[in-house]
Formats: sequence, C-alpha cells, structure tokens
Amino acid sequence: MKGTYSPQPGGSYALVQREPVGVCVGVGAWNYPIQTCVWKTAPALACGNTFVYKPSPLTPVTAVVLGEALAAAGVPSGVYGVVQGEGETGHLLCSHPDVAKVSFTGSVPTGSKIMTDAAASIKKVTMELGGKSPLIIFEDADITNAVRGAMLANFLSQGQVCNNGTRVFVQKSIKEKFTAALVEACKKLRVGDPMLDDTTVGATVCRQQFDKVLGFIERAKKEGGKILCGGEQVTLPGDLSGGCYLQPCIVDCPSDSMELVREEVFGAVLALLEFSTEEEVVRRANDTRYGLSAGLFTRDLSRAHRVMSRLQAGACFINTYNVMPVGVPFGGYKMSGFGRENGVEAVASYTQLKSVYVETGDVDAAPLCD
Repeated sequence: MKGTYSPQPGGSYALVQREPVGVCVGVGAWNYPIQTCVWKTAPALACGNTFVYKPSPLTPVTAVVLGEALAAAGVPSGVYGVVQGEGETGHLLCSHPDVAKVSFTGSVPTGSKIMTDAAASIKKVTMELGGKSPLIIFEDADITNAVRGAMLANFLSQGQVCNNGTRVFVQKSIKEKFTAALVEACKKLRVGDPMLDDTTVGATVCRQQFDKVLGFIERAKKEGGKILCGGEQVTLPGDLSGGCYLQPCIVDCPSDSMELVREEVFGAVLALLEFSTEEEVVRRANDTRYGLSAGLFTRDLSRAHRVMSRLQAGACFINTYNVMPVGVPFGGYKMSGFGRENGVEAVASYTQLKSVYVETGDVDAAPLCD
C-alpha cells in the first residue's frame, strides 16, 4: 500500500494516505466457495481490516477451513470470522452499523437487497452479480481452439459459473463445421464421480437448481430450440444414484428472444446462435441487461480489438475463455455489478483515502486577520 506526496507552493506539501476501512463483510456464492471467499478475504486483511464472511448455506465448510488455516498461520483471533446462515443472516450483517464495507457475489435480486441494506448507513459496496455473456466465433477462427473455448465457457463446473459465455454466436459460413466439432466434443464428456480423474462433469449443486436447469431446456424446446445433444438426466449406480447429474446440452436457438438466450441458466446448457456480419453480432451481443464477460475467436487481431472495444462487458477474452489471473481485475458492467475483485483495484476498494495538508510557513488568514 502506497500513498502520494504532493508538493505545494512555498515548501508546503500534502500527503494522501490509504487507511483500512474497518470491519468488512463478505457474502459468497456456492459455485466457487473457496475462491470467492479468498478473493474477498485476502485483500481485506492485507489492507489491515477485519473480515466477517457468510458462505452460502449450500457450501458452509470451506470458509471455516480457511479460518483454521489463517489461525495456524498466526492471524489473531477475531480478525477473520465466519457466520453461517441464510438470507436473514446476510441482512443483519449488511445492515449492521459497525460494518464499513460489503462485498457480495451472487444473483441480481439478492445484490439489490444487499445494496438497500448497505445504503442506510452509506457503506462501501462491491457487487459481483450474474451474467449472460456472449462468445463470438468468427469465420477465420481456429476451429479446434474455438470449440475448446466454447466448452470452457459453458461446461466448466457443470456450467455453474457466473461469467460463462452461454450465448455462442457462430458466423454463418462456418456454423455447420463448428457445430459438428462442438457436438462431437460435448458427447465425449464423461458424467460421473468428480473424485475420479476421468470424470469431466459432476453433479449439479442441488435438486432445486437441477430442476431449474431442466425447466429451461424444456421451455427452450417449446420455443423452437433444437436439442443437438444432451439435456437428459443421467442416473449413476451405487452411492451416486441420488445425485443430480445432467448430460451437458447444446441448443440450436432460432431467436435471440428465447428465454434460454436472455436469462441466466447456471447450468451446462449452451445456446447456439448464427450471425452474418460483425456489426450485427456486436449489436446482438450487447442486447442484454448483463455485462459481466465477453469472448471472441478470430485470427485477425485488428478485428479482435475493434470488436472488443465495442462489447459492453468487464471481463473479456480473445482466443480463450474463463482465464482469471489474480493480478487482473474481475467484474462487470450494467446489472452484472460494480467494483472489482482481484488486482490493485480490489486492494484499493478495502481502503479509504486521507489527505493531510502540511504548512511549513505562516498561516495565511487574510482577509480575516491583519
């Protein structure tokens, strides 16, 4: 952490210092339970704050294990705490008068409630919310890498990733070739026990989320979507028989107005769309209330940067997807939130500025004094 020195006339100067904000609260999501917790805790503690974290009720353990590791490393008691609970617990934490900063990862409706709670006492807030991100495949793209990118952008962690590129726009001239390669790759995914090395797809987090994803698929069929592969429940033997396993799904979508194209699914369902021109795809890609991520594949770097400059998203990828180095800020535009995780931007958000003016000469109080 560094401040600044600003020389002033007559030998005087000003110091701009960064100080801790105080007690910080983090409210995390279930899809990346340890990552979400560490992304918030590390910069908060590094800046000299204390931190209270509320994990999702679906993933309550990893935040506690982190606390055990911090204690073993010598972090004093009370500097990091975990409070378990559901919505009411989050409300009490985010509205508490002693809390100075709130960082939330989750859905837009919950984020709106947390902002309301924090607004009453003017707390600093960071919001990392949902997304419906576009992935654009231009006709000159390397097909093999583009397919790999689409797989990472949709089926990583059973599709339960907020910044997934779930709207895959493919240029008309290569759609048939790209689709064939994508379907072939999707069919090779192995659904099973995530503790086994050869498993590539595990279970959906819970029955409620699983039923929600299946509902999206069924309604997509009714709206004219064509299932190219997957979309069925997979029943596994033995101890895994009660799990919610879904064969990753690709849906060829005839319209951008479909629910599957407009709403966040949070499951392994890829919406495949066709486009003709660069101008058209930029317009369609930006036609969403979200703005978390965007990606594109092309061999033309001039085009890549031209298009990327017009995409309304905060975390963007050229010729790859879902790569998030901790030194690079992560966050979104529009209803995907504000503020950033990671990088120096995240560190700065856990501090407040103090400006100190130092006079080295006589006090100039004219015309108040002689």
